[in-house]
Amino acid sequence: MKKVFIAFIVFIGLILVGVGVYAYTIYTDIQKTTEVIHKPIKKSDKREEQVSVEKKQPFSILLLGVDHRPGDVGRSDSMILMTVNPTDNRTEMVSIPRDTRTTIVGKGKIDKINHAYAFGGVQMAVNTVENFLNIPIDYYIKVNMEGFKDIVNAVSGVDVDNDLDFTYEGNHFKKGKLHLNGNEALSYSRMRKLDARGDFGREMRQRQVIEAVLKKGASVSTLTSYNDVLKAIQNNIETNLTLNDMIAIQKDYKDAASNVNEVQITGKGTKIDGIYYLQVPKEEQDHIATQLRQQLALQ
Repeated sequence: MKKVFIAFIVFIGLILVGVGVYAYTIYTDIQKTTEVIHKPIKKSDKREEQVSVEKKQPFSILLLGVDHRPGDVGRSDSMILMTVNPTDNRTEMVSIPRDTRTTIVGKGKIDKINHAYAFGGVQMAVNTVENFLNIPIDYYIKVNMEGFKDIVNAVSGVDVDNDLDFTYEGNHFKKGKLHLNGNEALSYSRMRKLDARGDFGREMRQRQVIEAVLKKGASVSTLTSYNDVLKAIQNNIETNLTLNDMIAIQKDYKDAASNVNEVQITGKGTKIDGIYYLQVPKEEQDHIATQLRQQLALQ
């Protein structure tokens, strides 16, 4: 859990930069990859000036796990917001339940928060989360979970420790240590309804798989398949982080990234017109917003 931030950065940081130190040719390929996956978004109007990680300023990052299936524009079924402060060496991590009922900024309606991506892509998802928690979002990383299997296959599969015996999408997952190929890892990370923990159980499995990719991706053995890794990254990841940003984060934010405080959003599940939502009280939103704004040195 405490390595989840590094685990996401590894997709385009440790896998990329970490491998890159071995050879200039590889580093050049890494630079090209980061240029391909770099997709800017508008600067947040909740900040006066653009944040700079090269100046070691506190920053926020929204992690989006998007499920793109054939014939579907996709929804951000996994949303994790993190605020990282290198001064107090701490990271606040908020997992935002996908059924959270809120205003979809730019759509003019109240709906599930994960629908923001379906309606307007990354920018609408960012704007909606900013409005929900009243903080600026400086960076984002979007991972296509459907294509995530390619990343897992590129590192020759991953090892996880499963705490729930279940069968899903034709795959049986026994309790204990498992080695998963790409298709199995995708199925493992998607299951929700067979787990009493619901979204929280699924998020835990997603983090397991991502951390397993970190472990494999940061190893020297990845050098033998780095072209496959870079190709999988190009096809399945988007971010507004630049290569210089990634290098600065690895260099100056390691202590903060390893000291994570998990913030739980609480609310009441209810049905409106037959549709399930999680309703989060305004007091809860304000409490979390205050905590995050303090972490960003905004108040």
